[in-house]
Amino acid sequence: MKILVTNDDGIHAPGLEIAEKIARSLSDDVWVVAPETDQSGVAHALTLSDPLRLRQVDERHFAVRGTPTDCVIMGLKQVLGEKPDLVISGVNRGQNIADDVSYSGTVAGAIEGTLLGIRSFALSQAFGRETVEHPHFDCALAHGADIIRRALEADIAPDVLMNVNFPDRPAGEVAGVSVTRQGRRVPDWIRIEERADGRGRPYYWIGFKHQIMDPPPETDLAALAEGRISVTPLSLDMTHERTRQELLDHFASPPGNRAQAPGS
Repeated sequence: MKILVTNDDGIHAPGLEIAEKIARSLSDDVWVVAPETDQSGVAHALTLSDPLRLRQVDERHFAVRGTPTDCVIMGLKQVLGEKPDLVISGVNRGQNIADDVSYSGTVAGAIEGTLLGIRSFALSQAFGRETVEHPHFDCALAHGADIIRRALEADIAPDVLMNVNFPDRPAGEVAGVSVTRQGRRVPDWIRIEERADGRGRPYYWIGFKHQIMDPPPETDLAALAEGRISVTPLSLDMTHERTRQELLDHFASPPGNRAQAPGS
């Protein structure tokens, strides 16, 4: 089995080394193509207006001056020259659950692999206030390969990627595995911090507010709160089918026959 490993934290990130170790426990044919620099939060961005630089770091390790999406494409088209059997994106330093999914470069690497017809996994290691400097990457390392093996045994649709998040716990204290759905955070969870540079001119950092919430059951938020590994199947098709059916009926009716909104 040929495995392509990428991430969004960059070619020198410790989580990338963990992902490679996970991959090597599954196969001897492992290739690493990762961003030259940290690309956290770039989502599914694709570089179109600048050239892509590809640097060989050592045997089977390459750095791309671009996004995780660029890395997967370059890995397939330029480095390997053929489709790998599996894409592993991560292990991200920090969870990628709920609303994080739409921003995540880690998830985007798995999205691109799935778009290219490759079974793909996004792996992320959660941390807390006390472990922010030293996340429990041993948790991802101890459980990652088994999660991937078990998921590959299932009959998963080709347009589905697996988003796996490991809890902020040592490997031996994990409470189990939950197959989850994507949760939602409470609104207004992003904050803007204003600062001033040496000349007194303002600049800004986007950050996140600390939240206390009771996450709904069976969500990725709930799984991590319970110390469980969250395995969430994510679909590339973002169509909301119930609304589509309602719109079919709405647009099928002549304009004059549509019910008017109250007060109109």
